Amino acid sequence: MLGAGRAGSALGAALRRAGHTIVAATPASRDRPLLDGVPRRPADEVVATCQLLLLTVPDDALADLAAGLAATGAARPGQLVVHASGVHGLGVLAPLTAAGALPLALHPAMTFTGEETDLDRIPGTTVAVTAPEELRAAGEVLVLEVGGEPVWVPEELRPLWHAGLAHGANHLVTLVGQAVDLLRRAGVEQPAHVLAPLLGAALEGALRSGDAALTGPVARGDAATVGAHLDVLADDPAWPSYVALARATADRALASGRLRPADAVGLLEVLAR
Repeated sequence: MLGAGRAGSALGAALRRAGHTIVAATPASRDRPLLDGVPRRPADEVVATCQLLLLTVPDDALADLAAGLAATGAARPGQLVVHASGVHGLGVLAPLTAAGALPLALHPAMTFTGEETDLDRIPGTTVAVTAPEELRAAGEVLVLEVGGEPVWVPEELRPLWHAGLAHGANHLVTLVGQAVDLLRRAGVEQPAHVLAPLLGAALEGALRSGDAALTGPVARGDAATVGAHLDVLADDPAWPSYVALARATADRALASGRLRPADAVGLLEVLAR
């Protein structure tokens, strides 16, 4: 396994029982508790001797890594090369494929931190599989062996797959962080305690019922309330995201019939300011 990516580290740790070795690109990745007990070896030695090569560097570094490994001549025909990037498919592995390697793209729909607890998140996690048709079964078996649930994602749809996950998970962290900051400004000593049941119910409702779970002033068309929010947020870093999400919420509420067109007029006027 070569890399520093968190998702790949978790997958690699689950596979290490089969005698895997790693190359860590940074001290931080090398010293992760998740990789305790895994032997470290030089990159060219790992590539030249392993049957399954797992590349887990950040997305934007993957193309250069694949090209660099191919240039060393260490890759060989029949070697299985897997990356754990969400946005990339098989094209990024083209230099290694040209050398005879067998490419797979496996991306888990889960957030990982590089800690030992990551292993508990793998069972039941959906993993996007992209592969040549003749390797599709092999990719799915690898996912099943680490306890994941494979789902087929075509090459051209990998960026869309990844955008959906990043928008939902990464931006959720930002949104919750801003909500915590606002409650703290309001004098709440334990904002996380206040938000936990509310956000849990909202997430459950959104996943179960979609736009039918929308509540709050935007879905009701309460323009004066939204205006009051914008007034107190005028100098807050959350202002741009509040406006953008309120507009997006209004669009979805209108499309789903939750917000009446007549009520939307005043709301959209407030947001247009």
